[in-house]
Amino acid sequence: MATMRPKTTGSVEKRLIGLADLVVQAAERGKDPTIDIPVRALSNVKFNESRGIIEMGGNRQARSFFNVGMAKKFMQTMLVADALSELQRAGLTTSLREIYYRAKHTIQDSHENTFDGQNESDPLIEDLEVTLAALREELHVRAENAGTVIGPLVVVDDGDRVDCAKLGKGGYSVPSIVEPEYLRIKSCTADFILLIEKGTQWNRLAEDKFWRKYNCILLTGNGQPPRGVRRLARRLHEEMRLPVYVLVDNDPWGYYIYSVVKQGSINLAFESQRMAIPKAKFMGLSSTDPEKYGLPRNVGIKLNEKDIDRAKEILNYQWFQKKEWQKEIRHMLSVGLKYELDALANKDFQFLTNKYLPRKLKDRDWLD
Repeated sequence: MATMRPKTTGSVEKRLIGLADLVVQAAERGKDPTIDIPVRALSNVKFNESRGIIEMGGNRQARSFFNVGMAKKFMQTMLVADALSELQRAGLTTSLREIYYRAKHTIQDSHENTFDGQNESDPLIEDLEVTLAALREELHVRAENAGTVIGPLVVVDDGDRVDCAKLGKGGYSVPSIVEPEYLRIKSCTADFILLIEKGTQWNRLAEDKFWRKYNCILLTGNGQPPRGVRRLARRLHEEMRLPVYVLVDNDPWGYYIYSVVKQGSINLAFESQRMAIPKAKFMGLSSTDPEKYGLPRNVGIKLNEKDIDRAKEILNYQWFQKKEWQKEIRHMLSVGLKYELDALANKDFQFLTNKYLPRKLKDRDWLD
């Protein structure tokens, strides 16, 4: 059996070609073509405390052609790699859905399809990302635009100058691919970035011109921020030296969203060095904020079993072992309630804009 690990030097196109070459070379030697795929699981990640990011470990899983249980997946991996190579040669980008259709066909003299659903092709893109050490965006695969930004930021998008301070309260739709060759940051005069979980709060802050009064960039991914939003935040933080503050719901899922922004994600730990923002601060909603800001208990939502299990799981993550975070999560569990950012409207519709965030910023009230 010939076990192969494609070299990760050179352009993405060369890495994809190298993958095909390794298979050809194995076949010419009469060996079993096999690719080593890094394991994308919690068991194969480690927290680099000095760098403040999640990193992928060294565990790998062999995927071979002559193994009956792996033959189809091996074939599917190579078909997806071939489609990605085609994109590189043509200088085009495409969607996950189109990759699925490009690689799907019925095998000659059979009734067997190469793919039966997109749920088979999507994970292979992530496998190739970690194997080739290339972000999906570098593989020219884009997602639907799912983020919005407004503030004193000027970018050049595919040759077009876009002033994010002059697009009304709708803001600029963040592309899924924001690498420098596609999106150039021309100028930015903001003092910080506020990365907001929910579009409803982003809309409130944009409508109230919070960004203008506090000279900041408002950025949202409408839930867990997609990779384009995280990558843009990382670029602005790194290239423009902007602090990043994260505003999420007070629940285990909000904590996790913050951790993905700060340390990186478990499934794609290899990307942390270009996606994660270790200096990002948790602006709230904190478990102590309801009492501090006078929110009544009846606007809280009782933690369900799934919430409790998730909170206990997060308590054990190495990157949540700081005393302040242990206290934060345990306090939420002891109260037995979670609070949405929307609950701040119980005070008044502009409480978030006029009272909550100004006080947070003035008091430097955040978790690290």
